[in-house]
Amino acid sequence: MTAIERFYSVIPAGGIGSRLWPLSRADAPKFLHDLTGSGQTLLRDTWDRLAPISGTDRIMVVTGRAHRAAVEGQLPELADHNVVLESEPRDSSAAIGLAAAILALREPDVIIGSFAADHVIKGTVLFRHAVQEAVALADAGYIATIGIRPTEPAIGFGYIHTGGPLKVAGAPSASIVDSFVEKPDLATAERYVAGGKHLWNAGMFIARADRLLEELARNKPELHAGLVELAAAWDDPATRGPAVDRIWPNLEKIAIDYSVAEPAAAAGRLAVVPAQFDWDDVGDFASIAKIHSGGRKRDLAILGADARVLADSSSGIVVSQGGRTIALIGVEDIVVVDTPDALLVTTSANAQKVKSVVDALRLSGRGDVL
Repeated sequence: MTAIERFYSVIPAGGIGSRLWPLSRADAPKFLHDLTGSGQTLLRDTWDRLAPISGTDRIMVVTGRAHRAAVEGQLPELADHNVVLESEPRDSSAAIGLAAAILALREPDVIIGSFAADHVIKGTVLFRHAVQEAVALADAGYIATIGIRPTEPAIGFGYIHTGGPLKVAGAPSASIVDSFVEKPDLATAERYVAGGKHLWNAGMFIARADRLLEELARNKPELHAGLVELAAAWDDPATRGPAVDRIWPNLEKIAIDYSVAEPAAAAGRLAVVPAQFDWDDVGDFASIAKIHSGGRKRDLAILGADARVLADSSSGIVVSQGGRTIALIGVEDIVVVDTPDALLVTTSANAQKVKSVVDALRLSGRGDVL
């Protein structure tokens, strides 16, 4: 399978996946775990999915300094010049924008695609087809995204309101995007799904690097200026460090959805390809349970190499890292995550609320368990 011409994959590998605490931690974030039973981490799965599309020498990973060794251990094929280290998290605009600025200097006509390190995608051929359509849109001057057809009225995702079809060669299923919509309440999400005009925002963005930077400059000129200055110093080891120390901490912390995608949609410059492949952002323990049970709510998913679980008339998910025997009797949709220093017990319906526990621990100064 040949790589797509001019295409470069970017993998932002950041965040701790706070809704997956206490399994996911600052020093062992979500993308460094095997959450699907594939036998390898989500990051490695992402690499294996992208390598045939762009080539192993055309994948850039943006990650934190603390995760460099783990990332390189997972991805021995990753070229040193394609490792971009963040001194501290500054959200996706800075991560993806810096990658775009570096690659635009190296290769002025490059088309980049940004794909999260911690999502699950099934149907690699269909994924490649969607990326190819998005690349055609990018070549025509659009910022492109790949939207996911909703399977339920989820309130944990942003939505893409699609407009009319686009006539762009190589992108037969593409539509213009009318607007990006924030995470809705349940009644609104039900209306979106019933109407058939909304897709989930999966955070996949494909664009010519220069076009993405133009959009960023239009909407966030100070952030753009800082990233361009950083990129100019990046490929010289003598200038990179001082530039990072001086510029990076002062960059605005903002998601690329707000700095690029939303304003591009409002101006008619954002296009979407509806995905035909299966996608899951593995955003909480309920998602993991669904992946392992095939959507059968009566099943109990068990994760952990040496898990010792006794269950009777129970369903949900157990993640065992603590070595203890866990017994469940007559509990439905339970979530139990047992680690050596923290225990989480909740239900699938409340799995999204785990982030509030992490926030509370942070405010209380309990960084030792984060």
